[in-house]
Amino acid sequence: MAMNEYSPIVLVYDGECPICSAYCKALALRQLDPGFQVVNAREPHPIVREINRLGLDLDEGFVLKIDGDFYHGADAINRLALIATNTSMFNRINYYIFRSRFLSRLLYPVLRIGRNTILILLGKTKIAAPTS
Repeated sequence: MAMNEYSPIVLVYDGECPICSAYCKALALRQLDPGFQVVNAREPHPIVREINRLGLDLDEGFVLKIDGDFYHGADAINRLALIATNTSMFNRINYYIFRSRFLSRLLYPVLRIGRNTILILLGKTKIAAPTS
């Protein structure tokens, strides 16, 4: 998806991870902001290059950018829980679990281990950092 001039909220995730993809779809964040963008970290995109320049490892967690601020991993999932609408059961459950920064930091490594295990089982490689 191409960046447009108004895009204060961008979520960068691993598009080859079925759990990551399902999570992004289930959040239904377009209701939150029509300019909201979801970017596959495995595709060339200016924000992926920017994330790599900042030293954020996309294999260690997805990245959420809101109005120029970057949130990575547990901080990103915590922030998403706080800003997502409560229009679906998934979003309400997500909110109750990840609204706590402590629980987000406690549980996110477990989610990351699950992601890494699934990628290994599917024969997928780690996300390659763009060279340009």
